[in-house]
Parts: sequence; C-alpha cells; structure tokens
Amino acid sequence: MTNGIIFGLTNLTNLYLFLIILRIFLTWIPGIKWETQPWYTLKAVVDPYLALFRKFIPPVGGLDFSPIIAIIVLQLLLNVIILLLLRIS
Repeated sequence: MTNGIIFGLTNLTNLYLFLIILRIFLTWIPGIKWETQPWYTLKAVVDPYLALFRKFIPPVGGLDFSPIIAIIVLQLLLNVIILLLLRIS
C-alpha cells in the first residue's frame, strides 16, 4: 500500500516538475500569448507555486532564480513525505 502511495506521489511530483521546467523554457519565447490555451492553464497551475518564492527571492540581473529554489523545495518535500510514509509502514 505504501509503495503505491510513494509511486503516485513521485509521479505527480515529477509531472509538476516537468510543468515548472516547461514554464521556464516557454518564458524565453517572446511571442507566446499566455492568455490562450494551453498556455493559460500551464500558467494557472504553475505560477501560484512559483509566486510563493518570488516574494522572497527577487530577480538578480534580470534573471529569476525563484524556480530553482521552488524545484529544490518540492524535491525536499517529496523526500520528507516519503521518509515519513516509510516510517509509518
């Protein structure tokens, strides 16, 4: 049972990490219209999480490092949850 939960959480986290990385790369394309689909949905799913880190990490020299910290925190949270689940079982 626990292995299934861990597998599911890992897959969801990997999917979300992929969406974050996709969002980062798409910001390099100047012609993207973020108000159209599927870009609007991607932005709506990823930006609230990234906004948590943008409050504390300002851009440096025009570069936004908050997604890097957001990815690291997401990975750390996943590892902590997995350790807790393994201790419970």
